[in-house]
Amino acid sequence: MSAGSVSASLIRCLVIPAARRITARTPVGTKSRARGGTRQMATAGKLVSGREGRPTVVCVEGNIASGKTTCLEYFSRISDIEVLPEPISNWRNVRGHNPLALMYQDPERWAITLQTYVQLTMLKQHLSTSLAPVRMMERSIFSAKHIFVENLFRSGKMPEVDHAVLSEWFDWITANISLPVDLIVYLQTSPETCHERLKRRCREEEKVIPLEYLQSIHQLYEDWLLRQTLAPLLVIPADHDLQGMQRQYEEHKEQILTPRHPS
Repeated sequence: MSAGSVSASLIRCLVIPAARRITARTPVGTKSRARGGTRQMATAGKLVSGREGRPTVVCVEGNIASGKTTCLEYFSRISDIEVLPEPISNWRNVRGHNPLALMYQDPERWAITLQTYVQLTMLKQHLSTSLAPVRMMERSIFSAKHIFVENLFRSGKMPEVDHAVLSEWFDWITANISLPVDLIVYLQTSPETCHERLKRRCREEEKVIPLEYLQSIHQLYEDWLLRQTLAPLLVIPADHDLQGMQRQYEEHKEQILTPRHPS
């Protein structure tokens, strides 16, 4: 058996392909580079499932401490929505080890370890069975690669060979496994606001995160989502306090819960 066949067999044992894969496409609606701009999408009616019986998939994206958890908590109160938070607890405990903390302490040594596991756990999130008509995910396998792996590589904290291996895995997965996304909600937050929120929430692994790191992540998100993306995009300004963000979610609720499906 060839090495390629072994890799394919291994992946197919780990995951079950879901609905058809959507290809990269220009976001629907008007282009906006301005902070807080939105690409508007026509929406109407009640919650609907995606094509071929799958749920509508909404990915909530944004910098560290941009308000993603708060967003998911708001929508979790609505019936017929499955909310999938980022599996951070898994990244903190792999058979007694904490690869998340290790990566922040020594990224050159541990980035490949963490990001390989992140890719696996996010793939499981995408492919898990859902009975709800709408699935809302915190981040995605796509942002894991396009934002966090790329940041490690560009900043010199991930060797080229590690980046090449992760890229090969990602390219194979996205070419052979259906990972549909119907809408990306981007919580556009300034790095300075994210840094202040980080200091207030005091998570152990995040104490070593400098403002410069958040600025790099922010720029990668801006480049990826506002210039090229795989699904329709809704940009929500997220520098507001809790009450302000709840008003934003209420205002955009219909757009978020009834996106148009990619053709």
